[in-house]
Amino acid sequence: MQFIPIAIVGASGYSGAELISILLGHPNARIVGLFGSGKSEKAGGAAPNLADSFPRFRGLLDLPIAASEPEAIKATGARAVFLCTPHEASMELAPALVERGLVVLDLSAAFRLKDAGAYDAFYGFAHTQRGLLERAVYGMPELFRERIANAALVAVPGCYPTSAILPLAPLANAGAIRPGTRPIIDATSGASGAGRKAEQRLLFAEVSQQAYGVLKHRHQPEIDAYAGVRTVFTPHLGPYERGILATIHVELAQRWTGERARGVLTQIYAASRFVRLCPPGVWPAVNDVRGTNFCDIALASDDAAGHLVICSAIDNLTKGAAGQAVQCMNIRFGLDEATGLLAKGAGA
Repeated sequence: MQFIPIAIVGASGYSGAELISILLGHPNARIVGLFGSGKSEKAGGAAPNLADSFPRFRGLLDLPIAASEPEAIKATGARAVFLCTPHEASMELAPALVERGLVVLDLSAAFRLKDAGAYDAFYGFAHTQRGLLERAVYGMPELFRERIANAALVAVPGCYPTSAILPLAPLANAGAIRPGTRPIIDATSGASGAGRKAEQRLLFAEVSQQAYGVLKHRHQPEIDAYAGVRTVFTPHLGPYERGILATIHVELAQRWTGERARGVLTQIYAASRFVRLCPPGVWPAVNDVRGTNFCDIALASDDAAGHLVICSAIDNLTKGAAGQAVQCMNIRFGLDEATGLLAKGAGA
């Protein structure tokens, strides 16, 4: 059996912990090193143990979380490294790791956009790795499976973009969206989507349904770039732990109906293991996908008005982050892409 030695950088965050949960049950994966995001772990100091951050791993993976130095990561013998790190940390680490021959799967947004100038506008930093930005492959298996298979650096998509791009991209490519119109995306994420940080609006007694980042969210250019159409995206914080539900309004082009739109999605995703098209009249819920790598999609239309309503649901920590990253790893190393991802409630 082929074993892939794996290092995880940013192991003390939610996405890092989700990765560990999935990879511990992966028959071809072996975690050989855990590293910090670079914010709190310092070289030369005593490394905290994983169980200090997540007691549920006590006795399952008793590894220290070391400082994230490229040579130390390489020294573990890892062939693949997952970066669950802040965007700027990924931008600094990824080139050094690629140069050392590791396959890098980056869960930050550091290499998702091809336009380097967009980082200054939407992320607040200047991108200094334009060459690697061009080489990075966007890690949405359903759209870029063949490119992922040969990638040195996979830019794993964001959670909101995944929930929007999967239903929109096939329709945009097929010409189903009325020219001159912008699909409207209203999406709600559980509190874990904000990361593991102390912030008042995320406190147990404070969290509530609330819009944020209106008309300026950093995921807007990512959605537009890969959905193939300009959109209006409004994110919301939801008063629950994990999951995303997106409601998308589309104005249909002439001679398009809801049935025709459903046919396009059915055909495109017929061979995609993790996209499930709900039967007519059945609408997805975040609980239906919790702890899984599935994206559930439903749609209905007012054909007389040419208006289509789409709902999609994912778990922001699995299909929106760690699960999708493992799916990409499987493709990159020649495994069935569902390997390690079909256990019931994995990571829940």
